Amino acid sequence: MTDWTLDTLSRAIAARKISPVEATQACLARIAQLDAHVRAFITVDAEGALASARALQAELAQGRSRGPLHGVPLAYKDLCHVPGLPTSCGTMTREYFASTIECTAVARLREAGAVTLGKLNMTELAMGPFGDNAHHGDVQNPWKAGHCAGGSSSGSAAAVAAGFALGALGSDTGGSIRLPAACCGVVGLKPTYGRVSRAGAMPLSWSLDHLGPLTRTVADAARLMAIIAGYDAHDATSSRRGVPFYEGMLDGPVGGLRLGVPENYYFDGVTPEIDAGVRLAARTLEGLGALIIPLRVPDPRPMADVCNVISRSESAAIHARLARERPHELQPAVRARIEVGFHISAHDYLQALRLRARLTREFIADVFAEVDAIVAPAIPEPAPELAAVKAGSADEVVTRMGRFSRLTRPFNGLGLPALALPCGRSADGRPLALQIVGRPFDEATVLRLGHAYQQSTTWHLVAPTLQGG
Repeated sequence: MTDWTLDTLSRAIAARKISPVEATQACLARIAQLDAHVRAFITVDAEGALASARALQAELAQGRSRGPLHGVPLAYKDLCHVPGLPTSCGTMTREYFASTIECTAVARLREAGAVTLGKLNMTELAMGPFGDNAHHGDVQNPWKAGHCAGGSSSGSAAAVAAGFALGALGSDTGGSIRLPAACCGVVGLKPTYGRVSRAGAMPLSWSLDHLGPLTRTVADAARLMAIIAGYDAHDATSSRRGVPFYEGMLDGPVGGLRLGVPENYYFDGVTPEIDAGVRLAARTLEGLGALIIPLRVPDPRPMADVCNVISRSESAAIHARLARERPHELQPAVRARIEVGFHISAHDYLQALRLRARLTREFIADVFAEVDAIVAPAIPEPAPELAAVKAGSADEVVTRMGRFSRLTRPFNGLGLPALALPCGRSADGRPLALQIVGRPFDEATVLRLGHAYQQSTTWHLVAPTLQGG
C-alpha cells in the first residue's frame, strides 16, 4: 500500500485494475500486521469498511462512480464523530464526545466515495504536540521507533506514513496537523480559519481550531481539500467563499512568486539539519523561478501568548466537567493545561481576542505587501525521543510542548493557510520538514508551491520500512 497515492489508487480503481474491496482488504491486512507496533488506530472498523467497499464496488459494476475518491480507504482522527463508531478524543472514556450530526468533513468524503477504515489515535483531548497517550499507547514514529509521531493528530500522520490509509483527517489548534506531518514525513495542510467546517468534531478551542488533510503528496491534499472545503450551515464560522478547483491549479507556474524567508524567530534555535533542509528547499523553489526575499516578520511571540490565553480559556470551558469531576483520568500535563484556563479572567480572555484581531491585521498588511508566501521550518528538531519529552514534572512537559510547537502556533492565531511537507532526512533517518504559509484563503498558491517542490524532489516518494509482528 505504500506504493499508492490517492491519485494513483483512484485511477487504478476506475480502470478496474484493483477493486475497492481489494484495496480495503490490503489496508486492513497491513494494519493487522503492523499497527500493534505503530499504534496509529484506536478503532479499526474492518466489518464496516468491507461492507462499504462492497457497496461501492457494486456501484462501479452498475456504471456509477462518485468521483476520484470512489473506493479509496481513509481514516479519521478520533475527535471526528462517525455514526456507529465511538469517539474517545484520546481519553480513557470510550464515547467521550457525542454529536447530533456526522462530522461534516467526514460526511463529504464518505459521500464522495471514501471507505472509512476507522478512528485514529491522538494526544488526549488534542492537547499535546508529541503523540504520547497513556490510555491508547504512544504512537510510534514509523521512521524511527521510540520517537515522537508528533501531535496531536499523531495517528493520522503515522497511518499515512505507514501505508495504513491513503489519507486522513486531523485537527490543528496550535500545529496539530503540521507537527505530526513534519515528524512522520508526510503532507499536512492547516487551511484558512473558516475554510473547512468543524461541525461534528470535538472542539478544543473554537477560535483556533482547524480541520485539514494529511496525505503522502501535496496533490492528494489538494484533492481532499476540494471535497471538504466550503460553507456549512452547521458551523457558523465557516466561510461562504467559493472553493477553487485546487487540483487544476497545481501545475500553474511559480516563477515570479515572492517567497519570504524570515530573518527573525523562525530559524532561531532550530537544529542545523532543519536549518539547512529548509534553506535548501527555498533554493529549490528559487531554481524554479520564485523570488527569495529575506524578511523580518512581526514578532510572533505576542500572538503565541495570545493564543495560549484563548486556547486555555476555551478548552477549560469545554472540558470543565471532566477536569473537575474526574481529574484522575487525565494525564498530568493535560490536566495542568486545562486547570490554567480556570484562572484566566473574562477580561483577559476578551482582551486576548481583541489583540489577536489587531495583530492579525498588522501581520497581513505588513508581510503580504512584500511577499506572496512564507517559507519557514515546521519543527525545531526532527522527531525527538518519546522518553525524553515525557520525562519530568507536568510543568516541565508543558514547557517542552510550548517549545516544540512555537513555529506553528502563531499561524493558528493568524488563521492563515499553512502547509507542512518533507524536505529531507536527518543523519539517522528522521524526516525534516518545512512549512509554506500564504494569504487568507489562498490555499491554491500554498499548494502550488508545495506541489512544484515535490515535482523537483523525491522525499515524498520514499516510505519507511516497518517490521511486522
